[in-house]
Amino acid sequence: MFRVTLTTALLSLAACTAGVSDPEAGEDTSAETPLEDSAFDVADLQFLREEEKLARDTYLTLYDIWGLNAHQNIARSEQSHMDQVLERLTALGIEDPVVDDSVGAFVNEELGALYQSLVAQGSASADEALIVGATIEDLDIRDLEAMLGRSDDLETNAVYETLWCGSRNHMRAFYGQLSNRGVSYSAQFISEEELQSIVSTPQETCTE
Repeated sequence: MFRVTLTTALLSLAACTAGVSDPEAGEDTSAETPLEDSAFDVADLQFLREEEKLARDTYLTLYDIWGLNAHQNIARSEQSHMDQVLERLTALGIEDPVVDDSVGAFVNEELGALYQSLVAQGSASADEALIVGATIEDLDIRDLEAMLGRSDDLETNAVYETLWCGSRNHMRAFYGQLSNRGVSYSAQFISEEELQSIVSTPQETCTE
């Protein structure tokens, strides 16, 4: 029953991330775009700031439960990712959606619901906690690839590229931990082919 609930939350989130308005569709976005033709970047960067917080908060919470180093170490990286997105938001004059940085607090209701679902799943066992990690990185990789496809801003794309690289490394870490425990993970958001391509190659050096 829980997995159905989690799937529903993930599907809702997928619909949310796919629903960025198209500035060429006739909608007036001038009031919310500090730079010309940056409507995609405004929506994507604000969403990404909270999505990275989702990862950080989930990993911190699961570390408190299970004490797995992977969650603690990657939570630190997610904080760095949050900081990089904030720097870009500030540079573009875009409002920061993180008005409360405490663990589990989200403006985006879909992300808040997903946090609760993922923590519930990860609380069931250490194996499930690692599956949650892989699931989050799977989602992040999918979303970052979509954001890269929407943005024409070179500096914003540089941030996306860095976080995309980091998410691939995080996926390798969680997937490796699961494999060591004899637990399989199948791609949920990216293709299985892409997943296997990522986990079969070495850790990358990402520009931080």
